[in-house]
Amino acid sequence: MIQLQEKIVTNTWRKADWERYISIIDSPEHEQHQGYYYSDYMRIEDMPTGADHSRYHIILTFAINLFCTIGGIAINGLDNCTYRKTGIRECQPDLSYYTGEKARLAPIGKSLVNLDEQAIPNLVIEISNTTLEDDLGAKRLLYEEMGISEYWVVDVQKSQIYAFEMIDRGSKRIDTSLVLPNLSIDTITTALTLSKEQDQSQIGKWLMSEFQT
Repeated sequence: MIQLQEKIVTNTWRKADWERYISIIDSPEHEQHQGYYYSDYMRIEDMPTGADHSRYHIILTFAINLFCTIGGIAINGLDNCTYRKTGIRECQPDLSYYTGEKARLAPIGKSLVNLDEQAIPNLVIEISNTTLEDDLGAKRLLYEEMGISEYWVVDVQKSQIYAFEMIDRGSKRIDTSLVLPNLSIDTITTALTLSKEQDQSQIGKWLMSEFQT
């Protein structure tokens, strides 16, 4: 008898136990998807492919690395890395960073980060083109529960950043980063806005002047 392959609905939260989620996200046909698991629900997301999402991804990476280089802040960043707490939660943020004293704890040579054995990052960033409501909602709760220190949600359509400090399974809006001391969220927002009119080398020069003042 031929067994029909189940079609998985993407980009929505669906009730599932851990074993069910793992059987889906670890299967070869879903290797190009992002996976999230929280509070007995799973979310399988299509990988973003839009030009705006990709451009903002590059600007954010460059700006954060430049700020830390000029300021002498230790940092190690990971791109689309999977973080797994077996049986409890999983996430795959667009960008994540280990900063300061935690920089040396960033994993090397791992297909995914096992949170039963390894440290969580300080900063997590989700770049939202079509997922803004979820990134500000269920994913924010997931990252609060995970113990992330700081969480940014980047609204691609409005070129806006919602930055949150996370304490005691709660969060509050901030205007200046705490894990990247004295980094103004408005400065990064301006860089994103400028990217619609200027090339990335021009934005780099502007950021250098901002960070060196």
